[in-house]
Amino acid sequence: MTLRINDVAPDFKAETTKGPINFHEWIGDGWAILFSHPKDFTPVCTTELGYMARIEPEFTKRNARLIGLSVDPVDSHQRWLGDIEETQGAKVNYPIIADRDLAVSKLYNMLPAEETGTSEGRTPVTNQTVRTVFVIGPDKRIKMMLAYPMTTGRNFDEILRVIDSIQMTAKHRVATPANWKQGEDVIIASSVSDEEAKKLFPGGWKTVKPYLRVVGQPR
Repeated sequence: MTLRINDVAPDFKAETTKGPINFHEWIGDGWAILFSHPKDFTPVCTTELGYMARIEPEFTKRNARLIGLSVDPVDSHQRWLGDIEETQGAKVNYPIIADRDLAVSKLYNMLPAEETGTSEGRTPVTNQTVRTVFVIGPDKRIKMMLAYPMTTGRNFDEILRVIDSIQMTAKHRVATPANWKQGEDVIIASSVSDEEAKKLFPGGWKTVKPYLRVVGQPR
């Protein structure tokens, strides 16, 4: 199944380092960041999960929960958590899914090789998950997807930036330009007429082109 933005995120049941979960129930009425890593006890993954542990409070501020995933078993995850805390200086408090049967990996297209539907001919490499990230909204729909090669650690600050943009769009009917950061000017959404914009942004805006109207970030 090919997933696209605005598709309903597939629901599933899974074992995690925090016990069994039903994914949609676990999300509740907030946001979720589901991210996979290729394998426990590997260098890039160790830095990634440690960094996510350090910035988890930033996701909490945005009503977003973190959940990791790899095909390793729970006991492997639990043993690895000690290494993450020792080397990265942060304790992982979010759950990590043990996707031993590849069920979630298949649902979310997280595998690096074409899935045959059987284990025959597969190797430890093809069973590893790529570095994927799914941002899922309270409506259980996919808001963003990212996939990185196994050798490249992800920029998780970008995930925070995207959540800020999406949440602001939903509240204020604006879009964010390239490389936007918190506090910078934004763009009035194309769906907003000038008449509507006068009510939404009484302080006015800068019209660069009729289709490009720049305004200060709403508060």
